[in-house]
Amino acid sequence: MKRFFYTILLFFITLYATAQEKFTISGYIKDKASGETLVGATIGVIDSSGRGTTTNVYGFYSLTLPAGTYKMLIDYVGYQNSAFELTLDKDIQYNIDLVSASDILEEVVITGTRTDENVKSTQMGTVDLPTDRIKSIPALMGEVDIIKALQLLPGVQAAGEGNSGIYVRGGGPDQNLVLLDDAIVYNTGHLFGFFSVFNADAVKNTTLIKGGMPASYGGRISSVIDVTMKEGNNKKLSFEGGIGLISSRFTLEGPIRKDKSSFLISGRRTYAFDLAQPFIKKTDFAGTNYNFYDLNLKWNYIFSRKDRLFVSGYFGRDVFVYNSEKSATEVKIPWGNATTTVRWNHLFNDKLFMNTSFIFNNYKFKFQGTQEDFSFEALSGVRDFNLKFSLDYFLNPKNKFKFGYDYTFHTFTPTTASARSGETEFKSNQIPKHANEMAWFVQHEWDISTRVRFDYGVRVSLFQHVGPYTEYIGGVVAPDTIITPTLKPLKTYIYPEPRMNLRIGIDDVSSVKIGLSFNTQYVHLISSSNSTLPTDVWVPSTARVKPQLGLQYAIGYFRNFKDNMYEASVEAYYKEMWNQIEYGESYVQELNSDIELGYVFGRGRSYGLELFVKKSQGKLNGWIGYTWSKTQRTFPDLNDGKTFPAKYDRTHDISINVAYDLNEHWSFGGTWVYATGNAFTLPVERYFIELGIVTGYGERNAYRLPSYHRMDLSVTWKPNRKPEKRFKSSYNFSIYNVYNRKNTYFIYYKIEGDPVSGDLNTKAIKVSIFPIIPSITWNFKF
Repeated sequence: MKRFFYTILLFFITLYATAQEKFTISGYIKDKASGETLVGATIGVIDSSGRGTTTNVYGFYSLTLPAGTYKMLIDYVGYQNSAFELTLDKDIQYNIDLVSASDILEEVVITGTRTDENVKSTQMGTVDLPTDRIKSIPALMGEVDIIKALQLLPGVQAAGEGNSGIYVRGGGPDQNLVLLDDAIVYNTGHLFGFFSVFNADAVKNTTLIKGGMPASYGGRISSVIDVTMKEGNNKKLSFEGGIGLISSRFTLEGPIRKDKSSFLISGRRTYAFDLAQPFIKKTDFAGTNYNFYDLNLKWNYIFSRKDRLFVSGYFGRDVFVYNSEKSATEVKIPWGNATTTVRWNHLFNDKLFMNTSFIFNNYKFKFQGTQEDFSFEALSGVRDFNLKFSLDYFLNPKNKFKFGYDYTFHTFTPTTASARSGETEFKSNQIPKHANEMAWFVQHEWDISTRVRFDYGVRVSLFQHVGPYTEYIGGVVAPDTIITPTLKPLKTYIYPEPRMNLRIGIDDVSSVKIGLSFNTQYVHLISSSNSTLPTDVWVPSTARVKPQLGLQYAIGYFRNFKDNMYEASVEAYYKEMWNQIEYGESYVQELNSDIELGYVFGRGRSYGLELFVKKSQGKLNGWIGYTWSKTQRTFPDLNDGKTFPAKYDRTHDISINVAYDLNEHWSFGGTWVYATGNAFTLPVERYFIELGIVTGYGERNAYRLPSYHRMDLSVTWKPNRKPEKRFKSSYNFSIYNVYNRKNTYFIYYKIEGDPVSGDLNTKAIKVSIFPIIPSITWNFKF
């Protein structure tokens, strides 16, 4: 009897175990035509359970389900949805190819990415912008610009007219973590910030995270801009490029071994100043020239289903030159970024994915000038060696984990200057500073139910200012020194950084999301301008310079309309910032003094409301964004300790972006932007003392420039072509600032009259930069 009982019990246990048996389907989702992996593509079961997953940043997915037969749906922005039936009775490796919308006949309707992602995901303030969508936005002088496209989103503000610097939810330009294939980009601007360093032809996808930063990201307190380069077409050789008024570009990509290995080479160079030399020679700017260029390289190899290797690089330079025979003056100013990333993907099993990256980046600025027997040279920069290791563990459809480790060794070169006049030499004693930066992180995406999802994690960061370092104390002639040996810590900081996002579904088309993130920033950009200029200096945290800290709370309501054709959201945020850095009001650096002696420190806060409505389906699509916000700073050593608006504080910011595909030959684009004028400090008095004019200023940033607004339009024409021919071309006609609005870039003051006779007058003159600017670009591909 007892044996019979145990036999029956064993039978039911076996039956239960069989009923609960689960298997995993995993693989990569790729573009069918090029073999490019697709980031953020969705694969899920077609039912009401909500079971599904998205590809990670390397295009890999893993989904574990009970044994059975399922109907699966795969979708991604700009691609035709794919559906198939699957019998899951064992672990399956299944790579999926999606067909791009551009390869589909016009009458096929493209539904785009997972159409309910707006309400189903936990991410707040996160936007993915495919490069094809960015290219439809009218561009200044025809130069497609990723950063300027991000400026059209709510919560993101431009630094100024035509500038590629951005301020996200009250943060400064250095508080954005800008990545290109995992490598930090320290200077994002060409032409003194008017164009970004990213060549859109080499970019696959751009992701902006404004709030609720996942624990896998760190080192900045405002946002993440994660730019992913194309991997290279592993199906066929292709060439594309464009010729515009100020620059030309090319991209060559193709297979080294079909379906196994591919390469990409992409370059861009300006020539506007070269072409203008005959006219410049007749002006006061004779001898002036300027150019910038970019080079993107990538190679990858698929060793097996479990191992892939990627090597990518970026090299960009700006060069400004001035030569005057009349004054015997020569000036040359080169600056730019160089990055290299070696990335290894390894699949331990169908649920465990590993990425290891080795990264090198180097940013340099150099100034060289001579006049007769006097010469001057200054340089600054940052050099990093970086290791990143992470694991993605897909436990089941309800639980996904990610954990890893980051290490960076920094070398900061402050502005080091040297000069020679005849036989006399001068040299500053600015010593490079070195630092270790480490972080450990873990994050968990947990679907508690079909209505509730909770993403949470923690990042523990450590920063050490280390030797070798020589500190100079005393005067310029014979200062005392304190020498710290190599790798010995001078100062150590450790901070835990908790992150969380909660999504509560109200119904199938709406949800409420709550987010909290605490971030620490150990490297800082010291600038007196409104954007990132090459003369700005990056410095580390030290015993005197404390890490910047940021704490952000956010809550939002998200809703889709008309079968997910329209997406809408409203988000409110509040951000506190500590240890903010500015230059002192009257600081002048001595030759051998440490530049950080001129910094002052304070607190900041920002709060606002963001509205966003987006249409992503059909021939007419686009978005409307509105931001109401306040950004304030309080520094004991500035403005008599009184709170003042930050220079990038803007109460109102509106952007409208529209794209319309009339037919296969004609498409149209338009943008309109409006923003409250920048804050600035106004001179309120001038008086005459000892044959000199002294200016007295009012409260810091207490006045506003006139409001900014502008409209841009573009038309793209694709000529008739035979379907069997590979060569394709298009002409893009764009107009920047259609109604020729003279937006004030800055104000300067002209003094007229004689102070001795008492008829001294000051006249304020508004300076605008860009009038109406038409442009044309010829794009081609074969």
